[in-house]
Amino acid sequence: MIWHPSSQCGDRCRDGGRPAASPVSAVVRVAALLGVLLGGLLPASLLGGAAFGRLSRAMLAALGVRMVWRGPVPRPGSLLVANHVSWLDIVALTAVRPVRLVAKHDVRAWPGIGATAGRAGAIFIDRSRPRALPQTVGEVAGALRAGRSVAVFPEGTTFCGAEHGRFRPALFQAAIDAGAPVVPISITYDSTEAAFVGGDTLWSSVVRVARVRRLTVTLVAAPALRPEAGADRRVLARAAQASLGGSGYRLAA
Repeated sequence: MIWHPSSQCGDRCRDGGRPAASPVSAVVRVAALLGVLLGGLLPASLLGGAAFGRLSRAMLAALGVRMVWRGPVPRPGSLLVANHVSWLDIVALTAVRPVRLVAKHDVRAWPGIGATAGRAGAIFIDRSRPRALPQTVGEVAGALRAGRSVAVFPEGTTFCGAEHGRFRPALFQAAIDAGAPVVPISITYDSTEAAFVGGDTLWSSVVRVARVRRLTVTLVAAPALRPEAGADRRVLARAAQASLGGSGYRLAA
């Protein structure tokens, strides 16, 4: 394998202490989300671009999730690197900026989310095929050179928010090759119920999120890092992760 990062986060990480929405509200939210997906996926796939942003914002609204963005807005052609807590991270990032996502290949099978990511131009990475990694790096670099922003979760898996993994350096090479800025983004939630960890299923996570009375996801962009030609991707990865420290993000040991 290329790598197989593991997270020690599990059900114990969710404290369940947030006020719950009424059962009726939760059902209405899930139904609204399904309605948004059924009614929005086809138009978004036909229109592309900003249509996916509108679809993502509608998905967040359907689930009652409030999104807050802080910091400079990344310019097109940036590599956005973020910590990973939940499948909601994907929705939140695409709600902010038109991006191509780098996602593990099994995301393709996720109902709604996988189809949305695929039609938005997601770059799927198969960690069980090491020889495919240079091709993936090249695809990311090509998108950056073409002026498309690409979003990556370098931890390689989800963590609960209080714990974090190390940023893996492989895909930072794409920014070096393309001469593209790297924009670190910290993603935090005001409830541990958003964490998609352990043996969680997508459906159970959607239902749990719908049951939270109020949920806010906050995205904080740090100043862009501008790697020079020939830069060391490992150093760049460490610098990107360290720059999230001012956003309440604690580095893994």
